[in-house]
Amino acid sequence: MKKTIFMGVLGLFLLGSCNSKSGHDHEGHDHGTEAAHDHEGHNHESEDHDHDHEGHNHGAEASAGHSDEIILTPEKAKAAGVESEIIQPKSFRQVITTSGQVQAAQGDESVVVANVAGIVSFRHPVTDGMSISKGAPILNISADNMPDGDPVKRARIAYETTKKEYERAAKLVENQIVSQKEFNTIKENYENARLAYEAISKNQTKTGVSVTAPLGGYIKNCLVQEGDYVSVGQPLVSITQNRRLFLRADVSEKYYGYLHSIQSANFKTPYDNKVYELEDLKGRLLSYGKASGGASFYVPVTFEFDNRGDVIPGSYVEVYLLSNEMPDVLSLPVAALTEEQGLYFIYLQLDEEGYKKQEVTLGAGNGKDVQILTGLKAGDRVVTKGAYQVKLASASNAIPAHSHEH
Repeated sequence: MKKTIFMGVLGLFLLGSCNSKSGHDHEGHDHGTEAAHDHEGHNHESEDHDHDHEGHNHGAEASAGHSDEIILTPEKAKAAGVESEIIQPKSFRQVITTSGQVQAAQGDESVVVANVAGIVSFRHPVTDGMSISKGAPILNISADNMPDGDPVKRARIAYETTKKEYERAAKLVENQIVSQKEFNTIKENYENARLAYEAISKNQTKTGVSVTAPLGGYIKNCLVQEGDYVSVGQPLVSITQNRRLFLRADVSEKYYGYLHSIQSANFKTPYDNKVYELEDLKGRLLSYGKASGGASFYVPVTFEFDNRGDVIPGSYVEVYLLSNEMPDVLSLPVAALTEEQGLYFIYLQLDEEGYKKQEVTLGAGNGKDVQILTGLKAGDRVVTKGAYQVKLASASNAIPAHSHEH
């Protein structure tokens, strides 16, 4: 009986202990809920962090408002040769860009030919481009040991023989021993022999017949070499005075309707990359073709001009044909442009040390200046010299710090 009562009390005690543990666990669970509440507080802090992040973005947006400005101090700009100017509308000529060739003008070039047959020997080196004065010796032609003998000696013998026959016939014709017709034939033979002898004897030297320059200028081409055999009339050397030149431009047929308005031209040489203006060289339009050649789809346009520079006759050049002028056109020097992947840009000067990159669309060009269709307005100050220096500066200066001060 006592044992039964004891077991019952023990069971009640264990039951109470279980209920008490369960209640503690529940309170622990509520505490976890409070922890969850703390987590909500942590989310609130996260919201504060997000707010700060938004504030950071706002600062970046403020900086981006001036991110296209390039800073280059006046001292650095001057040292780099940067120059700018205010652009205003002005007259501009339409241009047709094509290729062409500079040629020696007619009458300013001569080809020296052999007046006797023989072997060529140079008195001094003759090279293309060397200067030469009128009457200066170029080379000698010798007929020594040739089967036909020395042409000068043969000409002298023929001259002396016909001279004696002429003098004898002159006395006989007075007495009518020689007819007038026969005398005229003898006289003709004598005159021809005299002219031939005088033509080659005046340049006779110990080493042969000397060939001289008929005009002063420059050796364009030397057509023979030491030891060559030449015959009478064979070309030896070409000489050009290089004073008056032709410019022949080959224009595509699609521009034929515009050729009547062509007035002048500029051209650029490949060896010095310099642009020459025909107006400064007393140039004038000679003619333009009325049809294209049978083997070509180009129409020739020919100009004449003074060679005041170092223009080489025979050189191929890039030609800019200038037609009528267009008024009120915005244009820039070619040096003001920079190119990136087929797009063209200029640099506007905003203030003393601020610059801005600006994309532009190009129109016609004349070799020195180019028409600007879009991206430029009257009154803009544009960098016309040193554009690439400004481009290099855009990759190195601290733009955000300067923008913050603004």
